[in-house]
Amino acid sequence: MAKHRRKWNEIAFRSYIREGRGQGAGADYTPWILIQDFASKGMVSRVQGETTGRIHHLMSNLETSFFFIMDWSDDVLDICEQFPLLDLHTAVEIADKAQIKYPYDPQSGFPYVMTSDFYIQTIGEPMVISIKTSSDLDDFRVREKLELERRYWNYHGIKWRVATEKEINMVKAKNIEWLSQAKNLHVFGLPQDIQTQCCSYFESHYASKSIPVGNLLKDTEEEFCLNAGMGLNIYKHLAYRKRIKIDIDVAINAADFIGSSSICLRGE
Repeated sequence: MAKHRRKWNEIAFRSYIREGRGQGAGADYTPWILIQDFASKGMVSRVQGETTGRIHHLMSNLETSFFFIMDWSDDVLDICEQFPLLDLHTAVEIADKAQIKYPYDPQSGFPYVMTSDFYIQTIGEPMVISIKTSSDLDDFRVREKLELERRYWNYHGIKWRVATEKEINMVKAKNIEWLSQAKNLHVFGLPQDIQTQCCSYFESHYASKSIPVGNLLKDTEEEFCLNAGMGLNIYKHLAYRKRIKIDIDVAINAADFIGSSSICLRGE
C-alpha cells in the first residue's frame, strides 16, 4: 500500500472520529480507511454490498475475493471492512506487555490506529478476520502485528483468525463475482414485469430439466424478444439470488455458454 496522504497526529485522529470512521453498522458503517486516503497502485476495489447496501472499500484482490464469499453467505448479517482497534490505550498497553513494538507516526509520535480487515456479524456470533497472503506470514513484523490483533480482540471477547489464499475458496469467489454482475436485472433496462416473466419462464424450465441450459438461454431470449446475451444474464441473476441451484464450488467458464446447445450447468 502506498503512502498515506494525510498527516497523522491527534488532530487527524479526532477528525476521523468526528467523520464517524470505524463506527456504525450495516449501511451506516464507515471504514476507518477509505480508498481515497491512499495514492493507490491499484489492487483496491469499491464493491456494492448486497448484505449492507453500501459501497465497501477493499484494499487487495484477496480481500475482494473473501468479501464476495461473505456477502453471498446466508449466515452473514453485517460486514465491516477496515475495522479499527479503536481502544488505543488498550492496544498500546497490550503491545507493551507482549513486548511488541506498537506503530507510531514518526513525525508526530502519535500512535496509529491499527485495523483488522473484516469484522463479520453472523447469525451466531461476531468474528474478526485478517486477510494475508501465505507469503506475508514469512515476515516477522507482520506476524507481530497479527499477534497484537489476536490479543486485542481476545481481550474484547471476539473471535479472531487469519485467512490466506489457502483458506479462501478462490473458485467460489470468482463464480460469485461473475454471477453478481447480473444480481440486479434493471441495469440492463428490463422493465420489472418483463423481469418477472422471464425469470419465471427460465426457472420453471430449468427446474424441469426438459431443455439443455444452452438451449434454454436462447429460448428465453426468443420467447421475450430479448437482446442476445440476456438469457445468460437471467441465468446469472437467478443463480446469484439462489433461485436456481448450481454447484458454486465448480469453476464456471463463461465461454461455455456461447454457441453451445448441450451445456449442462445445473447444480446436481
